[in-house]
Amino acid sequence: MTAQAPVHIITDSSCDLSEEVTADLGVTVVPLEIRFGMQSFTDRVELSTADFWKRSRTSDELPSTAAPSPGAFAEAYQRAADAGASEVVVITLSGDLSATIEAAQQAASQPPEGLMCHVVDSRTVSAGLGLLVIAAAELAAGGASGSEVADATRETSERVRVHAALDTLENLRKGGRIGAAQSLLGSVLSIKPLITVTDGRVEPAGKQRTRSRALSHLVNLVDAESSNISQIAVMHADCDDVDDFVARIAPLTVSEPKVMLIGPVVGAHAGVGTIGVVYVTQERG
Repeated sequence: MTAQAPVHIITDSSCDLSEEVTADLGVTVVPLEIRFGMQSFTDRVELSTADFWKRSRTSDELPSTAAPSPGAFAEAYQRAADAGASEVVVITLSGDLSATIEAAQQAASQPPEGLMCHVVDSRTVSAGLGLLVIAAAELAAGGASGSEVADATRETSERVRVHAALDTLENLRKGGRIGAAQSLLGSVLSIKPLITVTDGRVEPAGKQRTRSRALSHLVNLVDAESSNISQIAVMHADCDDVDDFVARIAPLTVSEPKVMLIGPVVGAHAGVGTIGVVYVTQERG
């Protein structure tokens, strides 16, 4: 790690930011573990996103995830201190979805000498976390203190909205990451479940009979909020129709949509074919 600003941003690999983006921002990414049966892989290190989706399409076993160890965060803190940081702001995926934040907090309880650690629960995941990390890195680069970055991230997290259409509910149901899953299950195989992330939890948000209707529902959600959206992203799980979807979203908002490929951490629970919109509103509510 090269010399850096006094405040360094650390996140986890559920952020779904590309390596090019995190490198450009100077953000450290602590990886989660991905498991297919008895095989375990370190996200982004031993298993690329492309390889994950290839394996997901052919494996009989649904993937699962495991949080990083406190030691993985401790190493990231030490590297930041060695590179000259005096503070780190650690932004993790929702604590209701993963023990990742517990590992970050445990490591922060014994930080390297001279390093102050601020651990923030994003209350979101995937592109929602990614947008928060980008904003935090920009604040840090602009000279904001660690406390200022952490406070701004917490405030912005209350204005992050995540809506997605799944091709299947099987991954979420088996992974135990969704409540009231039965309300989405239908006897018709073509039914497409809709989900949202509310206060850090994945919740059912209805269902549509076809993928076309499900995607139109997402477009309508953006259209209804368009005047109140300051940032927007489209996230997708290796979807062939993402370009068409982005083309429908782009004219609705002032901000050009960032397109993010869903990685192994979120992909393990959402499944192939998931597509979603994530946006930050200008006002709460």
